[in-house]
Amino acid sequence: MKRGEVYRTQEKIAERGHKPGFYVVVSRDFIASNDDVTTVICAPVYGESLGLRSEVPIGLADGLPQESSIRCDFLTLMFKRKLTRFVCTLSSGKQIELTRALTYALQLEQHKVR
Repeated sequence: MKRGEVYRTQEKIAERGHKPGFYVVVSRDFIASNDDVTTVICAPVYGESLGLRSEVPIGLADGLPQESSIRCDFLTLMFKRKLTRFVCTLSSGKQIELTRALTYALQLEQHKVR
């Protein structure tokens, strides 16, 4: 498992209306690939776009069944064992967009470390 990979859950998730869902791993690779760590931080993928700076469009060209958006305002901690079906790895361009959306969603631009 690596940052930027998209997975689908097989089991139903209460926060998703008791339906399976798509998630993008946003934890750093050290955490995502470490077998001793059982959870990763993920951004959920929704089938509609709200046009927010904290969203990243993703769709058919990326391996999803429909045009969707990664919503970086709704990060969630997921057990790795729930991310059962690998879908795709985001392109380098989409990963740059994801980093920008996460930076905006978490207000990291305003809190630069000196």
